[in-house]
Amino acid sequence: MTREDVLDSVRANVENENLVRHMLATEAVMRASARYLGEDEEEWGLTGLLHDIDMELTEGDMNTHSKLGADLARELGANEAMTHAILAHNEAHGVPLETKLDKALFCADPLTGLLTAAALVRPDKKMAGLEARSVMKKFKEKSFAAAVDRQQIAQCQELGLELDEFVELGLGAMKEIAADLGL
Repeated sequence: MTREDVLDSVRANVENENLVRHMLATEAVMRASARYLGEDEEEWGLTGLLHDIDMELTEGDMNTHSKLGADLARELGANEAMTHAILAHNEAHGVPLETKLDKALFCADPLTGLLTAAALVRPDKKMAGLEARSVMKKFKEKSFAAAVDRQQIAQCQELGLELDEFVELGLGAMKEIAADLGL
C-alpha cells in the first residue's frame, strides 16, 4: 500500500474538498506524532489519511462510519493495527483504544478541526502566523469551535504528551502542508 494508492482511493471516495483537507491534516499530525514518539511514520500517516474515507459513503451515519472505512482500508492493504485504529476512532462502536496508534488517531482527529478553526478566524485565514498559545486560549473558550471535543484532544496525555505540547506538534505539522490545506 503506497501513499499514492491511498490518496487516489480517498479522492475516488470523497468529493468534499474540506473533508479531504481534514484527512490530509490528520495524516500530517499523525506523521508528526509518530516521529515524536518513535513510531512507524508511514503506518501512522496512512491511518490518518484513511480514517474518514467512508464518511460520504455512509452519509455521516455514525453507526456505520468507520466500519466501512476499516474494510476499505483493509482492501487497500492496511494492517490490523491500522484498521483497528480507524474503527476505534468512532466512539459509536465502543471499540476500546488499546494501542498508541488508536489513541493518537483519536486525539489527532479533533485537533485538526480546532487548528483549522483557529486559522480561519485570523484576518489572513492562514496557519503561518498562528501560534500554539493562541490556540490554547481558543481551546479554553467552549463557544469557539464548539463541536470540537476538547476531552478527546486532551487524551493525548495517555501518549505521554502534554496538551500544549500536542497542540504545538499538530500546529507545526499542519503548517508544513498549509498550502495543501488552503491555509
